[in-house]
Amino acid sequence: MLRGTSKINLDAKGRIAIPTRYRPELKESCDGQMIVTLALDEKHTGLPGCLWLYPLHEWEKLEAFIDNLSSGNKANESVRRFIIGNANECEMDGQGRLLLPETLRSLVNLEKKIILSGQLKKFEIWNEEAWNQRQMEMLSGNPLDGDTSELKRIPF
Repeated sequence: MLRGTSKINLDAKGRIAIPTRYRPELKESCDGQMIVTLALDEKHTGLPGCLWLYPLHEWEKLEAFIDNLSSGNKANESVRRFIIGNANECEMDGQGRLLLPETLRSLVNLEKKIILSGQLKKFEIWNEEAWNQRQMEMLSGNPLDGDTSELKRIPF
């Protein structure tokens, strides 16, 4: 399970180093093979806030799900075009680094300071400033805006 938040740096070549605590699991589960793509924007502003980084085996599950969406439906086609069309393969090198494509980095304004946030089956990769802003929005507003019916089943 990928959980927790880490502050990491983007180097001059566009690489990030996966924190050492995740490396053994990622080596074992996907041999360091990862897929990075643009995240769907939950706020519907039209701009992605972050990138999603999936271990290959989790990506393949998502890809199969998306592949089975009905064709001809505009929303399904948009999701397919956005998620699959922006997907890029990346492989951890021997030092746990991944090269993030420049096109994706620029779309979410990734600079030197990055946040890597574990989201159970994937990571989110944020510009640190955007992450901090999103955290403040969550703390100052209603973090559970929307349909919370499924959340009532969580045992906490």
